Amino acid sequence: MRLATIRLDGCEEAAVLVGSVPVPLTLVNRNLGTNWIPSVFDLVVSGELFHMTDWYRAEGAADLESLAKECGVENVTYAPLYRTPGKIWGIGLNYVDHAADLAEKAPQSEPASFMRPASTVVGYGDPVRIPLQSEKTTGEAELGVVFGKYARNVSRERWLDVVAGFVCILDMTAEDILRRNPRYLTRSKSFDTFFSFGPHLVTPDEISDVAVLRVATVKNGEVWAENTPKNMMFPPDELVAFHSRVFPWCPGDILSTGTPRAVPLEHGDLLECRITGFEPLRNPVEDLKRL
Repeated sequence: MRLATIRLDGCEEAAVLVGSVPVPLTLVNRNLGTNWIPSVFDLVVSGELFHMTDWYRAEGAADLESLAKECGVENVTYAPLYRTPGKIWGIGLNYVDHAADLAEKAPQSEPASFMRPASTVVGYGDPVRIPLQSEKTTGEAELGVVFGKYARNVSRERWLDVVAGFVCILDMTAEDILRRNPRYLTRSKSFDTFFSFGPHLVTPDEISDVAVLRVATVKNGEVWAENTPKNMMFPPDELVAFHSRVFPWCPGDILSTGTPRAVPLEHGDLLECRITGFEPLRNPVEDLKRL
C-alpha cells in the first residue's frame, strides 16, 4: 500500500494511492464504510496503519479500484507526509563513495549518526533554500525508514516488524560549515528546508528486497550517483537494531540511511531522489542570497 498527504480544499489530508491516483481517506471512509484516520502521521503513531495494510491486502485494493475511477484526485499537490516526527535520525558516510566526497574515511566498526530538528521538514515541490550562512550547500538522495512501533533492542531478523514504511528522502548539508569543524555537523544539517521526504509512504509488503533498491541522487535530470543498500557499510536492518540499543524507536520516527553521493546545489537547480519503484521526490533549489 502507498499513502500520501495531499493538499485538498485548503487542508492537508491523507490519501491512498490506486496506481498513480490518490484517493482521499475521507472519501474512502464515506464510500466504503471504513473509519481510517485521514492523517498519515496519526495512522502511523496510532498503529492503525498496520490494520489498514491488512485490510488493503485482503479486500481494500479491489474496492479502491472502482472508487478511484469515481473519486480520484487529478493534478494533485503533495504536502509533506507529516511535519512533526519525534526523531529524524541521519546516518553519515554510509557509502564509501560519499565519504570520499568529504575527504573522510567511511566508519568501519560503528555507524556515524546525527539528529536534526523537525523544523527542517518540507515536502515534494517545496523549495530547498541555501542559507545565508553557506556558500556551499549539498543535497543527498537517501532511502528513509519510517517506524510504526515502539522498538527497544530489536533484532536484525525482526527489524521489519517495527517498520511502517519506506520513503524517498532529500537531505541537505551546509558543507562549507561542516568542513570548518566536524563538530558543526548538527548546525550544518539543521537549517530550514534541509529535509524533504515523500511524496509516498510505501509499506514493506510492497518491496520484495530492500537491499536491491537503487537509490539515485539526481540534479537537473542528470544522475550524479546511484547505489543499493546491499553496498552500505551498515545496511538498514543493522542500523535499526544498533540504534535500538541506544534509544527506543518510536512511531513516526524517521531513519535516513545514508546517500550514495552528495551533489552541490545552486540557485535554480531541481534536486531529485529516485528509488526503484517509488514516485520520485523533487524539490527546486533557491539561494537566499539571490532572493
